[in-house]
Amino acid sequence: MEICPEDTQIYTNMQELADELPDNTPRYILLSYPLTLSSGRLSVPYVLINYLPPTCSAENRMLYAGAKELIRSTSEAGRLIEIDSAEELEEIEEVLKGED
Repeated sequence: MEICPEDTQIYTNMQELADELPDNTPRYILLSYPLTLSSGRLSVPYVLINYLPPTCSAENRMLYAGAKELIRSTSEAGRLIEIDSAEELEEIEEVLKGED
């Protein structure tokens, strides 16, 4: 199996990114998202998002599950967040702040 970047576009908001996610195919998303914490401190976490929609095939589920830790360690992402719908990206700021 070879893992290749599909998209190198820089998105300016989560809605744009959510609109690009396919309905039936998993994706890994590397996200660097600036946010202000409740303490007023600026934080820019670098996270890996594992998008695994419930409608994807069992074969794709197995492939993505098997490569998840390899992607995480190779990318040096600080955190792994798993989502199963594009709508969950709209709430990603709360998740990153620890308000989930």
